[in-house]
Amino acid sequence: MKPVCLVFGAGAGIGGTVAAKFAQEGYHSFLCRRSDQEGLDRLIANIEESGGSASGQLLNAIEENAIEEVIQKVESDIGPIEVVVYNLGAQTGMKLLSQTTYKEFEWGWKMASFGLFRVAKVLCPLMVDRGKGTILVTSATAAMRGNATQHSHAAAMAARRMLCQSLNAEFSSKGIHVSHIIVDGAVDAPDTLGKMLGPEMYQQLRETKGMEHDGLLLPTEIAKTYYHLSQQHRSAWTHELDLRAFSDLAWWNHATMLDDEKA
Repeated sequence: MKPVCLVFGAGAGIGGTVAAKFAQEGYHSFLCRRSDQEGLDRLIANIEESGGSASGQLLNAIEENAIEEVIQKVESDIGPIEVVVYNLGAQTGMKLLSQTTYKEFEWGWKMASFGLFRVAKVLCPLMVDRGKGTILVTSATAAMRGNATQHSHAAAMAARRMLCQSLNAEFSSKGIHVSHIIVDGAVDAPDTLGKMLGPEMYQQLRETKGMEHDGLLLPTEIAKTYYHLSQQHRSAWTHELDLRAFSDLAWWNHATMLDDEKA
């Protein structure tokens, strides 16, 4: 029986590429995404054509019991979940406080924090019984630093970060590795950056900053890090890391600060 990697948020960027990497390394990858059955089928077919093992389903993580039921389904029908990747986004757009609705703020929390809590609530006891397990959580710069248009996103992702720390405090000694992964930059992903910018601006950004310039985070390279984290020895677990392209400033810096220092 193959070990199972369950991916929440399996789009054509980080989630789907991480699923493909784990399948390549001998896991059965189970992919979940909110919409686009055709896109999901394409990801699964690509994995299988490359010799990997995969399946999946559409999933609205906001729905009551949806997360809990898919975990139980995978555990009973496929096998024990050894790795779970929580890659659900919580971005409601760049909005000032006056533009941010109660519904949007609550939605961000449900996706970023409450959804991860629900995953842990069901899966951690199973992993404790087995004495091992890995929870890989995709995060963002907003988890570390808020700004004027990130009220919902920053609050939601910071909550995600603190939940990861709390899970580590309770479960690392019981064999569960929780890693909070800060994606500190733009990812070359059509399902996220592409939809946010639109096809023309996305292609222009790829041509000027991405592709051979390596200025956009590449999902295939990100996936290698996720797999590495899952294989770490417990004496040297990484509980938090940040990923960014070589040409980007780190989250704790910004252009104005550097310009001020030069002045």
